[in-house]
Amino acid sequence: MKKIQVVVAEDQAMVLGALAALLETEPDIAVCARAANGREALTAIAKLKPDVLVTDIEMPEMTGLTLAGEVRDRYPQTRVVILTTFARPGYLRRALDAGAKGYLLKDRPSAELADAVRRAHRGLRVVDPQLAAEAWESGPDPLTERERQILWRAGEGKSSGEIADELHLSEGTVRNYLSEAISKLGASNRIEAARMARAKGWL
Repeated sequence: MKKIQVVVAEDQAMVLGALAALLETEPDIAVCARAANGREALTAIAKLKPDVLVTDIEMPEMTGLTLAGEVRDRYPQTRVVILTTFARPGYLRRALDAGAKGYLLKDRPSAELADAVRRAHRGLRVVDPQLAAEAWESGPDPLTERERQILWRAGEGKSSGEIADELHLSEGTVRNYLSEAISKLGASNRIEAARMARAKGWL
Protein backbone atom coordinates (compact mmCIF):
# COMPACT_ATOMS: atom_id res chain seq x y z
CA MET A 1 0.00 0.00 0.00
CA LYS A 2 1.36 3.42 -0.98
CA LYS A 3 1.48 5.66 2.05
CA ILE A 4 0.23 9.25 2.07
CA GLN A 5 3.38 11.40 1.97
CA VAL A 6 3.21 14.35 4.40
CA VAL A 7 5.39 17.40 5.10
CA VAL A 8 4.91 18.93 8.58
CA ALA A 9 5.73 22.62 9.17
CA GLU A 10 5.86 23.96 12.74
CA ASP A 11 8.31 26.41 14.32
CA GLN A 12 8.22 24.93 17.83
CA ALA A 13 10.64 22.00 17.75
CA MET A 14 8.91 19.93 20.43
CA VAL A 15 5.50 20.32 18.78
CA LEU A 16 7.00 19.52 15.37
CA GLY A 17 8.51 16.32 16.72
CA ALA A 18 5.27 15.32 18.43
CA LEU A 19 3.15 15.92 15.33
CA ALA A 20 5.53 13.96 13.12
CA ALA A 21 5.69 11.08 15.61
CA LEU A 22 1.90 11.06 15.92
CA LEU A 23 1.38 10.82 12.18
CA GLU A 24 4.12 8.19 11.80
CA THR A 25 2.11 5.81 14.02
CA GLU A 26 -0.55 5.62 11.31
CA PRO A 27 -0.03 2.64 8.97
CA ASP A 28 -1.04 4.58 5.85
CA ILE A 29 0.83 7.88 6.52
CA ALA A 30 4.54 8.70 6.17
CA VAL A 31 6.20 11.99 7.17
CA CYS A 32 8.71 12.66 4.39
CA ALA A 33 10.00 15.99 5.76
CA ARG A 34 9.83 18.32 8.76
CA ALA A 35 10.18 22.08 8.41
CA ALA A 36 10.74 24.77 11.06
CA ASN A 37 9.31 27.59 8.93
CA GLY A 38 7.32 28.27 5.79
CA ARG A 39 10.31 28.73 3.51
CA GLU A 40 11.82 25.40 4.56
CA ALA A 41 8.45 23.76 3.94
CA LEU A 42 8.20 25.25 0.44
CA THR A 43 11.68 23.97 -0.40
CA ALA A 44 10.75 20.48 0.82
CA ILE A 45 7.51 20.50 -1.18
CA ALA A 46 9.35 21.55 -4.35
CA LYS A 47 11.76 18.64 -3.91
CA LEU A 48 9.47 15.89 -2.62
CA LYS A 49 6.02 16.73 -4.11
CA PRO A 50 4.16 15.37 -1.05
CA ASP A 51 0.46 14.54 -0.98
CA VAL A 52 -0.34 16.71 2.05
CA LEU A 53 1.20 19.62 3.94
CA VAL A 54 0.29 20.06 7.62
CA THR A 55 1.27 23.56 8.71
CA ASP A 56 0.98 25.99 11.60
CA ILE A 57 -0.05 29.59 10.82
CA GLU A 58 2.38 31.79 12.75
CA MET A 59 5.92 30.87 11.71
CA PRO A 60 9.06 32.85 10.87
CA GLU A 61 10.21 33.40 7.27
CA MET A 62 6.75 32.74 5.81
CA THR A 63 3.40 32.29 7.56
CA GLY A 64 1.25 29.22 7.05
CA LEU A 65 -1.35 31.31 5.22
CA THR A 66 1.21 32.68 2.75
CA LEU A 67 2.64 29.18 2.39
CA ALA A 68 -0.81 27.75 1.61
CA GLY A 69 -1.26 30.28 -1.19
CA GLU A 70 2.18 29.47 -2.64
CA VAL A 71 1.44 25.74 -2.55
CA ARG A 72 -1.95 26.26 -4.22
CA ASP A 73 -0.36 28.26 -7.04
CA ARG A 74 2.82 26.24 -7.56
CA TYR A 75 2.14 22.70 -6.31
CA PRO A 76 -1.62 22.14 -6.57
CA GLN A 77 -1.23 18.38 -6.18
CA THR A 78 -0.25 18.98 -2.51
CA ARG A 79 -3.26 19.45 -0.24
CA VAL A 80 -2.89 21.82 2.73
CA VAL A 81 -4.18 21.28 6.27
CA ILE A 82 -3.78 24.21 8.68
CA LEU A 83 -3.22 23.17 12.32
CA THR A 84 -3.31 26.07 14.75
CA THR A 85 -4.19 27.32 18.23
CA PHE A 86 -6.10 30.25 16.71
CA ALA A 87 -9.88 29.86 16.64
CA ARG A 88 -10.24 33.10 14.68
CA PRO A 89 -12.88 33.30 11.95
CA GLY A 90 -10.72 35.63 9.87
CA TYR A 91 -7.86 33.13 9.82
CA LEU A 92 -10.22 30.40 8.66
CA ARG A 93 -11.58 32.50 5.82
CA ARG A 94 -8.07 33.50 4.73
CA ALA A 95 -6.92 29.87 4.91
CA LEU A 96 -9.79 28.70 2.70
CA ASP A 97 -9.19 31.61 0.31
CA ALA A 98 -5.55 30.47 0.11
CA GLY A 99 -6.68 27.01 -0.96
CA ALA A 100 -6.36 25.07 2.32
CA LYS A 101 -8.46 21.91 2.47
CA GLY A 102 -8.40 21.63 6.25
CA TYR A 103 -8.39 23.89 9.30
CA LEU A 104 -7.98 22.16 12.66
CA LEU A 105 -7.37 23.46 16.16
CA LYS A 106 -4.50 22.00 18.17
CA ASP A 107 -6.75 21.18 21.12
CA ARG A 108 -8.73 18.63 19.08
CA PRO A 109 -8.21 14.87 19.71
CA SER A 110 -5.09 13.57 17.98
CA ALA A 111 -7.04 11.03 15.91
CA GLU A 112 -8.71 13.92 14.08
CA LEU A 113 -5.40 15.03 12.58
CA ALA A 114 -4.76 11.71 10.83
CA ASP A 115 -8.37 11.65 9.66
CA ALA A 116 -7.99 15.21 8.32
CA VAL A 117 -4.86 14.20 6.39
CA ARG A 118 -6.70 11.29 4.80
CA ARG A 119 -9.73 13.36 3.88
CA ALA A 120 -7.68 16.26 2.51
CA HIS A 121 -5.68 13.76 0.45
CA ARG A 122 -8.97 12.65 -1.13
CA GLY A 123 -9.78 16.29 -1.93
CA LEU A 124 -12.35 16.72 0.82
CA ARG A 125 -12.62 19.79 3.05
CA VAL A 126 -12.09 19.40 6.80
CA VAL A 127 -13.15 22.35 8.97
CA ASP A 128 -14.28 22.57 12.58
CA PRO A 129 -18.07 23.15 12.19
CA GLN A 130 -18.35 25.62 15.09
CA LEU A 131 -15.54 27.75 13.69
CA ALA A 132 -17.02 27.58 10.19
CA ALA A 133 -20.33 28.96 11.49
CA GLU A 134 -18.54 31.79 13.31
CA ALA A 135 -16.52 32.64 10.19
CA TRP A 136 -19.59 33.18 8.05
CA GLU A 137 -21.38 35.12 10.78
CA SER A 138 -18.42 37.46 11.29
CA GLY A 139 -18.51 38.68 7.70
CA PRO A 140 -15.67 39.09 5.20
CA ASP A 141 -12.30 40.68 5.90
CA PRO A 142 -12.71 44.36 4.89
CA LEU A 143 -8.97 45.03 4.59
CA THR A 144 -7.02 45.02 1.35
CA GLU A 145 -3.67 43.23 1.26
CA ARG A 146 -1.78 46.53 1.34
CA GLU A 147 -3.86 47.82 4.28
CA ARG A 148 -3.10 44.58 6.08
CA GLN A 149 0.66 44.90 5.48
CA ILE A 150 0.70 48.48 6.76
CA LEU A 151 -1.62 47.92 9.72
CA TRP A 152 0.40 44.91 10.85
CA ARG A 153 3.56 47.01 10.91
CA ALA A 154 1.77 49.85 12.71
CA GLY A 155 0.59 47.35 15.32
CA GLU A 156 4.24 46.36 15.84
CA GLY A 157 4.91 49.98 16.80
CA LYS A 158 6.53 51.17 13.59
CA SER A 159 6.12 54.80 12.53
CA SER A 160 4.63 55.89 9.22
CA GLY A 161 8.15 56.81 8.06
CA GLU A 162 9.55 53.38 8.92
CA ILE A 163 6.65 51.64 7.19
CA ALA A 164 7.08 53.87 4.13
CA ASP A 165 10.78 52.97 3.92
CA GLU A 166 10.09 49.22 4.25
CA LEU A 167 7.37 49.14 1.62
CA HIS A 168 8.87 51.77 -0.70
CA LEU A 169 5.90 54.09 -0.36
CA SER A 170 5.55 57.77 0.55
CA GLU A 171 4.60 58.66 4.14
CA GLY A 172 1.43 60.29 2.85
CA THR A 173 0.40 57.07 1.10
CA VAL A 174 1.02 55.07 4.29
CA ARG A 175 -1.08 57.51 6.31
CA ASN A 176 -3.89 57.26 3.75
CA TYR A 177 -3.89 53.45 3.97
CA LEU A 178 -3.90 53.60 7.77
CA SER A 179 -6.73 56.11 7.79
CA GLU A 180 -8.77 53.87 5.49
CA ALA A 181 -8.13 50.78 7.62
CA ILE A 182 -8.99 52.63 10.85
CA SER A 183 -12.21 53.88 9.27
CA LYS A 184 -13.24 50.42 8.01
CA LEU A 185 -12.75 48.91 11.47
CA GLY A 186 -14.42 51.76 13.34
CA ALA A 187 -11.30 52.18 15.50
CA SER A 188 -10.05 55.37 17.11
CA ASN A 189 -6.38 54.95 16.18
CA ARG A 190 -3.92 52.66 14.42
CA ILE A 191 -3.04 50.60 17.52
CA GLU A 192 -6.69 49.88 18.29
CA ALA A 193 -7.32 49.05 14.63
CA ALA A 194 -4.40 46.59 14.62
CA ARG A 195 -5.63 44.99 17.85
CA MET A 196 -9.16 44.60 16.48
CA ALA A 197 -7.96 43.16 13.17
CA ARG A 198 -5.64 40.72 14.94
CA ALA A 199 -8.45 39.50 17.20
CA LYS A 200 -10.55 38.75 14.12
CA GLY A 201 -7.68 36.94 12.41
CA TRP A 202 -7.37 39.54 9.67
CA LEU A 203 -3.69 40.27 10.42
